[in-house]
Amino acid sequence: MFKNKILLIAFIFSSTFFYSQSTKKFIDTGSVKNQFDYLINESNNYQDHKVVKQQWLLKLRANVIDTISKNKNALAIHKNSLMNFQKEIDSLKNELTEIKQLNEKLTTEEQQISFLGISLSKPFYKTLTYFLILVFIGLFVLFYIKFKQSNQITKEAKLNLKEVEEEFEEHRTKALEREQKVMRRLQDELNKHKKD
Repeated sequence: MFKNKILLIAFIFSSTFFYSQSTKKFIDTGSVKNQFDYLINESNNYQDHKVVKQQWLLKLRANVIDTISKNKNALAIHKNSLMNFQKEIDSLKNELTEIKQLNEKLTTEEQQISFLGISLSKPFYKTLTYFLILVFIGLFVLFYIKFKQSNQITKEAKLNLKEVEEEFEEHRTKALEREQKVMRRLQDELNKHKKD
């Protein structure tokens, strides 16, 4: 009877075990690693081998193929995005190079001034400008001094001329008076000679 009970208990356990194995479903969700772990843990052992249900293997294979396909699509999308980003980076690098060249050109132009068609640096231009201003101020002072001297000489010459004219007028008046006196005498003498 003991043998029968043991056989009955063994039969119940084995049928329960096989029944539970046949009613278990393969999990479709989760990562591929989790699905493999589930497959290995829930498969039966037979002489150091795992006995796996064929439908579970087919389902796992389909899931792996779907995952690989999704990953390939995601990789292709990422590659396209990466190529677009690389194009944008190259475009921005070109723009940056152009901006740097323009900045260097503007900086160079800012440091130079065109004077009579000659390109001069700002410090040299400032020095030249200050030099020319000093030269013009010097020339102005020189011409002003010369003008003052000439004006003084002109005033003195006018004053001398006026004095000479006054002397000449006085001399002429005296000469005219002498001449008139001489003429009167001459006339008197002539008149005297006529009478005689």
